[in-house]
Amino acid sequence: MGVVTIGQAPRTDMVPEMARHWSQIDVVERGALDGMTADEIAAVPRRDGDEVLTSRLVDGTAAVFGRDLVLPLLQQRITELEASGVDAVLLVCTGEFPPFEHSKPLFTASPLLTGGARGLTQGTIGVICPLPEQQDDSVQKFAPADVATAVANPYGGSRDDFEAAAAALAGQGAELIVLDCMGYNEEHRGWARAGAGTIPVVVARSLVARLVAEAVEA
Repeated sequence: MGVVTIGQAPRTDMVPEMARHWSQIDVVERGALDGMTADEIAAVPRRDGDEVLTSRLVDGTAAVFGRDLVLPLLQQRITELEASGVDAVLLVCTGEFPPFEHSKPLFTASPLLTGGARGLTQGTIGVICPLPEQQDDSVQKFAPADVATAVANPYGGSRDDFEAAAAALAGQGAELIVLDCMGYNEEHRGWARAGAGTIPVVVARSLVARLVAEAVEA
């Protein structure tokens, strides 16, 4: 299976954790921003209204950029992976994207996460996202569910940030807390749980990996 990140590959911080659910899947990674330097990425202007995204670069730092930058690059990586002979492709970003051209099965993280979360509760979904600029996008993405949002960055946020974000969502009546970025890991889930009390916490990469395994390894 080809795995495409909006940042740079390999995602040594993420894919091994997801691959624990993929006992019969070999993974080939590509990144939309492969080959670009941090300065080159930062130099690309974002238009007003462009969706703001963040992802990890291969050196372990994080970059913030607009969706417009990566859309054509993502299509290129999907096409390249299909040409290389993969059986399916997974786009590991919980942002919203238009349809891509593909000839093999293409899984995108966002609908897997939002559909799974809406299926787990009929009440308010508390969403933790990386950047304040992404909060409105998270509300729209999880609609028509009632949504409350908070911010804690997976690329450098502290335990206190996650505990405070989860506690704030619990105080707003959330019945499920979702970590809405593929950059969040099990440590972040643990930090959020410490602030969430008895409210369950879902981490995007785990839910997405499990659902893809159901489809690909069936």
